[in-house]
Amino acid sequence: MFDFLDSPQYDLLGAFWVTVQLTLYSAVGSLIWGTLLAGMRVSPVPLMRGFGTAYVNLVRNTPLTIVVVSCSLVLNQTLGFALGGETFKDIGFRMAVLGLVAYTGTFVCEALRSGINTVPVGQAEAARALGLSFFQVLTLIVLPQAFRSVVAPLANVLIALTKNTTVAAAIGVAEAALLMKEMVENEADALFAVFGVFALGFVLLTLPTGLLLGWVAKRVAVKR
Repeated sequence: MFDFLDSPQYDLLGAFWVTVQLTLYSAVGSLIWGTLLAGMRVSPVPLMRGFGTAYVNLVRNTPLTIVVVSCSLVLNQTLGFALGGETFKDIGFRMAVLGLVAYTGTFVCEALRSGINTVPVGQAEAARALGLSFFQVLTLIVLPQAFRSVVAPLANVLIALTKNTTVAAAIGVAEAALLMKEMVENEADALFAVFGVFALGFVLLTLPTGLLLGWVAKRVAVKR
């Protein structure tokens, strides 16, 4: 039943390694972009608040497939942006990361904004009374506590991101979902075995992440 795993035609470990890379690069980018968006959403500048709100509401409610495919079709094929990639494989990978960052950053933003709301207003007011600027209050006082409050929600976002990397197959990125599609077409007699192997692979990727970050959330939780 699992004879297809021995076939040199299928690079199962390589496909999952691409999935891991997509997850790691997109997670770092989403954390940075989501933090910037959260800062915009609580900013005292109306223009920044308006941009942050409009971006989050628009992108978060747009299907991820459309976001990723638009990055490839519009930015790369129409406008010629390659993000430093030279081959089709590199360009597709970088466009997939960009699309995942643009989409996942909105969920990071909302999770982080909920953490910001848990910080007592009096702390920010006291900091402003001492002469700290909005940027200093946000980075030195509010965000450190907010991050500690939302480790568990951010873990859920990371798990969802790991599963969302399958959308990269829509623009030809050779990750797990694209290989699974090929194997389903070629190994019709072992359909359930193929699905089982890939399901197990994603469980092995997401389960340790959830357990580890759940433990971290308990360790760094803010005692109020």
